[in-house]
Amino acid sequence: MKKLTWDDTEEIVEGLNQHKIYAFPTDTVYGVGVAYGDLNDLTSLKHTKHRPMMVSNLEQIESVAQIDPLAKWLIKEWMPGAFTIVLPLKQNVSKEYTNGKDTIAIRMPDSAKLLGLIERLGRPMMVSSANQSGEASALTYEEAAQALPMIEGVVDGQCLGGVASTIVSCSNGIPVVLREGPIRKEEIIQSCRRGGFEW
Repeated sequence: MKKLTWDDTEEIVEGLNQHKIYAFPTDTVYGVGVAYGDLNDLTSLKHTKHRPMMVSNLEQIESVAQIDPLAKWLIKEWMPGAFTIVLPLKQNVSKEYTNGKDTIAIRMPDSAKLLGLIERLGRPMMVSSANQSGEASALTYEEAAQALPMIEGVVDGQCLGGVASTIVSCSNGIPVVLREGPIRKEEIIQSCRRGGFEW
């Protein structure tokens, strides 16, 4: 395993395009991911873990998910940030990416360097928290490297939040908080009402 920094972004992008797996600090906890677009890469990640998609802009969300006015409002209000939104999957996207589900979980991290990496990659990433199931989330390079010794490399850096993101489902046109994280349920309720949406 290679120890990397954000100065190695070009190397990481090249590696992702060559189907390699990397871990990196986010605005919440360490994540581990592969480039979106190759099911073989997804299989490799599943041997590590499989979780949401990470994007750098609205256009990348719209390429894989159906967005209604409520979802667009929540994206505008809370992204980038410690916020994961669950949306209906577009029909042209393979359900292999969602373990057969009709929905996809998407996050836009509040990390300029990570957003820059995804922008440079030019497509979303499939990303999971960098820990083994049932274990605590990795918050440091050392913890991520210890949890996932078989991946290509780990970016040394600082996780800003230390708490996994809030998850909100908008798959039925009604917001449902699936996991409360740094953004509290009451804040999301108030946000929806400000936008003219009923809770």
